[in-house]
Amino acid sequence: MIAEEGGWTPSSPDGGEPGENRPLLDEEPTPTGGPPMIEMLLPPGVAHAEALGDLADAWLYPAEESVVDGAGPERRAEFTTARHLARAALSRLGVAPAPLLPGPRRAPDWPTGVVGSITHCAGYRAAVVARRTSFVTLGVDAEPNAPLPANVLRRIATAAELAQVAELLAVRPEVCWDRLVFSVKEAVHKAWWPLTRQWLGFHDTDVVLDADGAAFTTRLRVPGPRTGHRSVRSLHGRWLARHGLLLTAVARPAVPGPG
Repeated sequence: MIAEEGGWTPSSPDGGEPGENRPLLDEEPTPTGGPPMIEMLLPPGVAHAEALGDLADAWLYPAEESVVDGAGPERRAEFTTARHLARAALSRLGVAPAPLLPGPRRAPDWPTGVVGSITHCAGYRAAVVARRTSFVTLGVDAEPNAPLPANVLRRIATAAELAQVAELLAVRPEVCWDRLVFSVKEAVHKAWWPLTRQWLGFHDTDVVLDADGAAFTTRLRVPGPRTGHRSVRSLHGRWLARHGLLLTAVARPAVPGPG
């Protein structure tokens, strides 16, 4: 599993700064005109920005340009929009715009005192950030609400997860539960990496989905890190299926409840 802003794909300026004096974000509304989808998954204190595609006025700092030098147009567009959204979210915390360069395993190197996560898939990009004094880690993922390619589920899921997916698909086939399990594991890994700087395999977690409550619990099958005076034994989050997308989010408070 890869701690990368878009996740693993399961298939084989002159005098001023760039964008200076421009608005940081002109987000597209959700198709229903309601609140941003990602907002529905996040607790108070987490700033966010999302877009339903690439933003024509998105820009990069020269250092960021070098990251995608030679990349194809699609990769360049999604990277540029994702960084633009991240700066928009950071501005809502009062953080001044600055380059956001990849750190280890390509996860963004966030400003001091900030935690965050970025995701993008076809037709969707989002970034979430928070003060480290409020949250120790964040992880978000977006996927198409479509079945995983053949044989991928058995490569990523535990026996308990396989049974759960089969049961849920039988009663609520409008949600691709196999893809949702994958998305949860991606969001969890993005939350895990900043805490440990260690690999977390697909089979190192057991995902338990709450189909009615649109929530999930991920039980760690490996020793978890310590945050404050507690060991992390599980990570909790929320999920959403809407407009052909699956979104998942983990937000670990700085003072969490048991577990």
